[in-house]
Amino acid sequence: MDSNEVLYDVIVVGAGPSGLAAGLELAKGNASVLILDRKQEIGCPKRCAEGLSNRWFDIMNLKPKPEWAVQEIKGAVLYGPNGKDVKMKSENALGYVLERKMFEKELAINAVKLGAKILLKHQVINAKRENGLVKLEVEVNNEVKEFKGKLVIACDGIDSLIARMLGLNTKNNLNDTDSGYQYEMTGISGYDENCLHLYFGTQVAPRGYIWIFPKREGTANVGIGIGAYVSNETKLNAKEYLDRWIQSQPGLKNGSIIEVNAGGIPVGGFLEKMTADNLLVAGDAGHMVDPIHGGGIGIAMEGGRLAAKNALRALKENDYTDKNLNQYTQEWFDTRGNELKRRLKSRHLLEQLSDDDFNYLAESITMDEALAIGNGTLSKTDMAILFTKKLVKRPGLVAIMMKYFQ
Repeated sequence: MDSNEVLYDVIVVGAGPSGLAAGLELAKGNASVLILDRKQEIGCPKRCAEGLSNRWFDIMNLKPKPEWAVQEIKGAVLYGPNGKDVKMKSENALGYVLERKMFEKELAINAVKLGAKILLKHQVINAKRENGLVKLEVEVNNEVKEFKGKLVIACDGIDSLIARMLGLNTKNNLNDTDSGYQYEMTGISGYDENCLHLYFGTQVAPRGYIWIFPKREGTANVGIGIGAYVSNETKLNAKEYLDRWIQSQPGLKNGSIIEVNAGGIPVGGFLEKMTADNLLVAGDAGHMVDPIHGGGIGIAMEGGRLAAKNALRALKENDYTDKNLNQYTQEWFDTRGNELKRRLKSRHLLEQLSDDDFNYLAESITMDEALAIGNGTLSKTDMAILFTKKLVKRPGLVAIMMKYFQ
């Protein structure tokens, strides 16, 4: 059947974690769903360090499989600018580093088994509403085809063109965007391969951090995320900061690079409005990223699934208006968005710290306290202990922290 003759219940634009999770949920609900992506391969290019905690396996009802959950992670190590570290390690796995290409392809296969249709190398060049539906003009092999849907879920990344074409502004400001650069390296050593390693400091990664996420023996994702505006101030870009740091690490500098990834990361600017007539947004397009570490696989999948559930509700009610769909925005903030707002406050706190502050914290606090600060969940009792017993010699640091924990 020609594409012009098909009316889909939902067209999902973008076949990343969010789009695939949405497609799965829609197919489970017996909706006719088409997933379009401009790329030529599912899972490429990856734009993250590929970590996924057990929390997200539980939330998304996933079971890790050895073909894509390739490295068990039992803890994390945070390094201050002076090299002092804060360690947390468990006897049991806390999560995994994925082979994201394999993971997303399994999601795609499962969606198709349930009835979804996936088309790659399909670039949407125009979207408009027509008679209560959405018509997409899609470039395919130098031809233009048309696809029609009752609803569109935009999961097409940080620069979501689909949302803008349909009248929803998802543009992120520079201060809420990070610049990411990452190598997958092999032939490297000198770190615990059952832990994630995070390196902080204004000379290492201004308004950000460097990471090592082990993937298998002698192989890891080694990357950096810094404020997108930083290059204008320091004259160094993310790649230059990362290259300089790698050359300072004896176990890394002679390693080989087997993959290069780069891209923008939304780390704030949460959308107060995530719908329009016939439209919902999710994933990076909806700014669904953790503002502390920039991770988004689990969050994006949760957002895609929630968008799909609201799309199924709208299909049942035969009401595709913004007024009806806007329930999704409130549900998102109740489910995850408000938690991310609290973490954004913690990110703003971290941006105020000097290298001396980082060093002092690394020497003074426990990993649990570090996690509580990052999560914005420090109790009043723990806060009092932290301020009166551990930070008493740093009144300036206390003042900064008080500002963000009010």
